[in-house]
Amino acid sequence: MSVPVITLDGPGGSGKGTVSRLLAERLGWSFLDSGALYRLVALGALRREIALDDVAQVSALARHLDVCFELDDTGTPRVRLDGDVVGGELRTEACGDAASKVAAIPSVRQALLDRQRDFRSAPGLVADGRDMGTVVFPDAPLKVFLTADTQERARRRYLQLKEQGLSANLPALIEELAERDRRDAERAVAPLRPAEDAIEVNSTHMSIDAVLNEILALAAKRGLVTAV
Repeated sequence: MSVPVITLDGPGGSGKGTVSRLLAERLGWSFLDSGALYRLVALGALRREIALDDVAQVSALARHLDVCFELDDTGTPRVRLDGDVVGGELRTEACGDAASKVAAIPSVRQALLDRQRDFRSAPGLVADGRDMGTVVFPDAPLKVFLTADTQERARRRYLQLKEQGLSANLPALIEELAERDRRDAERAVAPLRPAEDAIEVNSTHMSIDAVLNEILALAAKRGLVTAV
């Protein structure tokens, strides 16, 4: 438990995924994308044609999920599900929406809890998610809640999808994000909310570099890094 953890929680589109990866890279720490685990459960269910509200089957899938996080020959992170590389499928809006639904199942969250905690290793861990600071790593010495306006988060997602050559509708994305936020905030187990000791950072009008530098400065104040 002496291994330090920096948690970044917040809604989708706030920039926490990008910032978390850059932060882990800058510090030379391990990185946990907890959302990927829920997306993998959702994708596994979709592939097996398991109804997302079938608690027993989705929970069993989460307990026995065949996943692998690895680096390819160029050092780029790669995710496998049942042996298949699935990075592109994980980032679709359909998979994200399905992940939000399976994440509301208490037994799924319990099944993935130990897997997430196993990512904690020296010299430190940057954990990205929605309940990293409240549930998974409540003893983390630095907890950040990264947020942004719904319209800005939808705009970012719209541009990301267009850059990937995928079709996107901005009004629909705004509506989908708002619904996902509501579902995440109202779920009975581990709802999306800042930890009591979290520091909120609003990225609406901030660049990725500005957010990263602010978090590095906070880490320096906590004595987690020697320089920024």
